[in-house]
Amino acid sequence: MDVVFYLVPSLMLAGVLYLSYRVLRRSLQIRSAWNSGLTAEGRCLRVFTTMHGGGGDSSVSTTLHHVYEFTARDGRTVRFEEENGPATNLEGDFVTIHYAEGQNVVATAKPPQRGRLAASTVGILAFLGVFVVFCVGFMVTFHAMSDEFGFGDDVDDTTNTVVVDGVTLTP
Repeated sequence: MDVVFYLVPSLMLAGVLYLSYRVLRRSLQIRSAWNSGLTAEGRCLRVFTTMHGGGGDSSVSTTLHHVYEFTARDGRTVRFEEENGPATNLEGDFVTIHYAEGQNVVATAKPPQRGRLAASTVGILAFLGVFVVFCVGFMVTFHAMSDEFGFGDDVDDTTNTVVVDGVTLTP
């Protein structure tokens, strides 16, 4: 039964570490696209929104998505989708695309805002770090309490042991 107090926080830690990896990876991709110095004229092909929540009394959050297409310097046509872009970009608009070359082209239509990107990345990672500390602290505290108060010991408390004249009697 004690394994639950280690398994659940461990699964939560795995999820948080995966989210941290994704946030850091996307931040580095956008930064590499801005730092590469490569730009191209792209076109907004589609704009759509997705909604989450709204069940019962919960709030609804809406995310704006853009689909862009551009031709890279090597002649490849690249199409990509980006979340939370400017609401002023509409279908058919021409935009400046920042991209980094490679086997998988990394691109963004967001204008360079290095300070904002760094601040948002650090903020998200700090929040996730607090969650990691909470989970680890919970497991350490549970382990310390189980040692102190005997949780998790495989002692059968239902047996009655009686000692008579130095002889241990077990029913």
